[in-house]
Amino acid sequence: MADKRIHAFGDDALGEHDAVALAELVRTGKVAPGELAAAAVERARQVEAELAPVAYAVYEQPRSAQAGAGGALFGVPTYLKDNVDLAGLPTGQGSAAFQARPARRNAGFADQLLSTGLVVLGKTRLPEFGLNASTEFADAPPVRNPWKPSHSPGASSGGAAALVAAGVVPIAHANDGGGSIRIPAACCGLVGLKPTRGRTVANGQGKRLPIDLVTDGVVTRSVRDTAAFLAAAERHYRNPALPPLGLVEGPGERPLRIGLVLDSPMATTDEQTRRVVEETAARLEGMGHRVTPAALPFGAEFARDFTLYWGYLAFLIAATGKLVLDRGFQARKLDGLTLGLRRRYQREFLRTPGVLRRLRQAEQTYAGLFREHDAILSPVLAHVAPPIGHLSPNVAFEELLDRLNRYVAFTPVNNVTGGPGIALPAGEAANGLPIGVHLSAAHGREQVLLELAFALEAERPWRRIQDLQDART
Repeated sequence: MADKRIHAFGDDALGEHDAVALAELVRTGKVAPGELAAAAVERARQVEAELAPVAYAVYEQPRSAQAGAGGALFGVPTYLKDNVDLAGLPTGQGSAAFQARPARRNAGFADQLLSTGLVVLGKTRLPEFGLNASTEFADAPPVRNPWKPSHSPGASSGGAAALVAAGVVPIAHANDGGGSIRIPAACCGLVGLKPTRGRTVANGQGKRLPIDLVTDGVVTRSVRDTAAFLAAAERHYRNPALPPLGLVEGPGERPLRIGLVLDSPMATTDEQTRRVVEETAARLEGMGHRVTPAALPFGAEFARDFTLYWGYLAFLIAATGKLVLDRGFQARKLDGLTLGLRRRYQREFLRTPGVLRRLRQAEQTYAGLFREHDAILSPVLAHVAPPIGHLSPNVAFEELLDRLNRYVAFTPVNNVTGGPGIALPAGEAANGLPIGVHLSAAHGREQVLLELAFALEAERPWRRIQDLQDART
């Protein structure tokens, strides 16, 4: 395949606007929601054949909430990830192991998203049950990265990130159980904030698990879109156990203590990624922040424990699929990664009590980091987004697991502990792919992350795919 960048930006109702700007155009009567939806549908059709990001489309009958008419993002088109129920649409979970039936009702988070005024045009593809870090499949075309279609867009919110990066919509739903908002944001040059656990409406199934790893949010092209979404979502539901967030509108004023982490106990960071993180540290110092070396207090045992819990989730999927998903569920049709994780758990299940105890204790260990630091700066990933095939579920399981551990070496900490983390586009690799950096903060302190993100975006605006000469529409 030709490896030129692919985007759908053009001279239509969407233009090059972000979601906040589009919502303002709708509010002032300069554009109608239907015009925005029609432009997004046309853009989706332009990129579908080459990027394959969409699982289900409802282009003839976009979904919105009557209550969303007063939402801050009213009229802005978006997509929902295909692991969250939307009434009348199937929830396929990226799996060929069952035939998804239309959902009877919206999931709680779907209602929260619709309350912001966003208009859903369809659902985005994810790898099977969101377990992989690349949106690839055993027997179906992969989702591709708009910046370099021979490479991965990340996962599990890979379809969402591809659509936003390619300009189809300015904002799309994503969720994160091991890095699945932040990984595709880093791979596709986007902003991706995983909120504190409990900040957005919790998934019903996740609440029943020993440790709920998954938090819902969005991927966007601008910091203010992420901030606007969280503020609007909070008007629908605010967790009384967390400090209110409100609308964060720009950089903070006070100097912060920022810990710098370059390597993970699980993997050594590649030179290109290390360079971008170090450059970001220098930029933050230039803004008056104090950046000092730090170390993550989680070692190889944490990685082994997370892998076992990951396997536990795969085991539950295989064991309960007929009851929870569909009577026609066939575990033997699960992909190689899901089956391999299940087998790994079955061999080591006796470790479960100790694993759960240590993973639960990790929350307090994480909180201790922020007695000395206001934020932690690190890579999102240990190396640049890999080519399609490197993380395919058809790779032999032990080799695939090793590759994943050497790639996803930073983000799972925030899922286990529940702390917030944000991925920001901060540089580029020699092959033109984006490289992201990661900022973490204490529980409930998304404001710190957004203020730092606003400052970095203002000081050096993100690279735009539509400005590059080899981009193809």
